[in-house]
Amino acid sequence: MPICCNKPINLERLPNYSMKRKITNKLIVWKNQLKNRMPLLLYGARQVGKTYTLTEFGVQHYKNVAYVNLETNRSVSSYFAENIEPERIIRFLETEVRQRIIPGETLIVFDEIQTCERALTSLKYFNENMPEHHIACAGSLLGVAINREQYSFPVGNVDSRTLFPLDFEEFLWALGQELLCEEIKQAFETNEALPAALHQKALDLHKLYLIIGGMPRAVLTYVESSSLLPVPDAQNRIVNDYIADMAKYASNSESVKIRAAYNSIPVQLAKENKKFQYKLAQRGGTSTIFGSAIDWLHFAGVVLKCVRIEHGFMPVSAYSDLASFKLYMSDVGLLTIKSGISQQTILAAGTTDNTFLGALTENYVAQVFAAKQYPLHYWTTEGKAELDFVLQKGNDIVAIEAKTGVRTKSKSLGIFVGKYKPAYSIRISGRNFGFENNIKSVPLYAAFCI
Repeated sequence: MPICCNKPINLERLPNYSMKRKITNKLIVWKNQLKNRMPLLLYGARQVGKTYTLTEFGVQHYKNVAYVNLETNRSVSSYFAENIEPERIIRFLETEVRQRIIPGETLIVFDEIQTCERALTSLKYFNENMPEHHIACAGSLLGVAINREQYSFPVGNVDSRTLFPLDFEEFLWALGQELLCEEIKQAFETNEALPAALHQKALDLHKLYLIIGGMPRAVLTYVESSSLLPVPDAQNRIVNDYIADMAKYASNSESVKIRAAYNSIPVQLAKENKKFQYKLAQRGGTSTIFGSAIDWLHFAGVVLKCVRIEHGFMPVSAYSDLASFKLYMSDVGLLTIKSGISQQTILAAGTTDNTFLGALTENYVAQVFAAKQYPLHYWTTEGKAELDFVLQKGNDIVAIEAKTGVRTKSKSLGIFVGKYKPAYSIRISGRNFGFENNIKSVPLYAAFCI
């Protein structure tokens, strides 16, 4: 049944538990636009909390929420197959949800909109003819769907946003560590070391994040149980749902390639040279065979693509080598469960040597930067050096190196700095805040501040 409610829909949440997300502030800005507010499209991988975020936002900031799942509610979906004139659609929705839909007071939520092409097309006409209505849409594979040729995407008539798994700051909020977040942000700004006890506490919580990740189901499982033991079951269900989507929303031959590429990611990241190698996904694999499969994973939000750059000049994208890239998982917790690395190994990081911890750290940093909308790039030169990340902020190039522990010696950052003279350099590691040799030291737990 479609839902029009004054209470939040109980999806991926605990009773009386509200999961704070940063994107809510952007949704509030969208709601309060007096002019040029367009229908909202919320992208993101399956189970990152899109439905919960939109409905919770509606409950908190509107008088009522008219929620319709276009995949399960076939009567509404089929109604879009005819005339998609907005006034007609609104009248029909009112009969479905059995309440008035009032501009500015009702949030209309179309969930799984990727299953109804005409509903997606209708957003153009809502924007042009009835912009006073507040419409927010989400879809599990929206990025995949709109890249199909038959979709008439309402270009210029929607406001697109992307929701990612919880970043480390949101994870700390979920664990009730708001004050620690403030201490971390202040230390980042002042570049003053945190007290040793707080530094160690934050590092320990960071290790928990590497295990749990930022998928709401996994985080809430931990919050509810106060134990890591049930977390792998929650993560495996998410991975299985992803695998099921690959079979459901792609042809048989294509789904085999998609699964092969996805399953190869832990193997790819375990290598010293983490550039994606098609042969590791399938013997004899090539870009021709796997190109569309990797695109599917990228558009679905399941992986993050980090492209190699040949030079550290501005603009960074102009020097991209599109044929060379790394693939990271969209959530570090899912990489942990897929790789099979034990929770004990992660919790003991710093006292034990395990080369895959470096892969987890890189994936974690990539996830942080992706959530901040930074395009992901890395740099290599003649096989002699590799810099983990290169960011462009305005006219500045920022060189970033990511290390698992406190031993941070590496020639790659020095080579890049000597050659390209970036505005500044950052080393993310287990060390406390500091500044030495023109390199800003940022602890692993503070990457979200960059």
